[in-house]
Amino acid sequence: MGGVARNRRERQTREALVEEVDGGLAELMPDRERPRAWTLLVDGAPQSHVDLDDPAYLDFEYQRRLGHIADLVAPPGRPVHALHLGGGALTLARYVAATRPRSTQQVVERDTALVQLVRRALPLDPAARIRVRGTDAREGLAKTPDGWADLVIADVFSGARTPAHLTSAEFLADIRRVLKPTGWYAANLADGPPLAYLRGQLATAATVFPELALVADPAVLRGKRFGNAVLLGAGQPLPVAELTRRSAADPHPARVEHGRALIDFSGGAAAVTDASAVASPAPPSSVFR
Repeated sequence: MGGVARNRRERQTREALVEEVDGGLAELMPDRERPRAWTLLVDGAPQSHVDLDDPAYLDFEYQRRLGHIADLVAPPGRPVHALHLGGGALTLARYVAATRPRSTQQVVERDTALVQLVRRALPLDPAARIRVRGTDAREGLAKTPDGWADLVIADVFSGARTPAHLTSAEFLADIRRVLKPTGWYAANLADGPPLAYLRGQLATAATVFPELALVADPAVLRGKRFGNAVLLGAGQPLPVAELTRRSAADPHPARVEHGRALIDFSGGAAAVTDASAVASPAPPSSVFR
């Protein structure tokens, strides 16, 4: 009972942590339902949620979908090599470390002040084999050896937008270079009606990966609202049926598009190159209210 009482007091007395970081104003907001859980916001945009008592718990919808991908990329519990482009509060790296012990992971996060805040306020498990590099995602990717990764997760936002240089075919080709032949690429994308950015990213990924799937809320796929979609690319067939089952069973069910339906969804969009790349669209202000 003493532990329960202590946790209750901690939950009542914890206050938000607010600091200026390289990317803006970072806020770590306590989760009132979980005694050692926090939500990270940067300039008001929610970035990550971490439960230090249960790093396998994923609160955000898109992070749950990325978690399903991390679960399916290799047999359960088998250690993997994972590269995370974009760190936030290191939520997905913590998840992989908890669900696949002895995995080797690299995180590339250019906002070194944010990394310092996260390490101080939300310390990593000392046993987790997670290395964090303070550099641009594309520069960190270029330094990764050929064929190193089982999984590359791209979740990079400057404020609430993905930088243009991380949306091109050249960028994806370098990701394909660092993946093992059986490796997977997963990206968190954000778009709203008319979904031009998302369609362009699908067309771009199709120039690099022969196998694609898209996981998102049906309302987002229908262009009814702004939201996140997770793009999955690979060189070999994907476990679409199992990914569909897990995504449909989530608290906020998602739909998985694959094959002909995904080609139709892309609507003949043109692939993006370094010369034509633009940042992802800014979300409407109502998204974060």
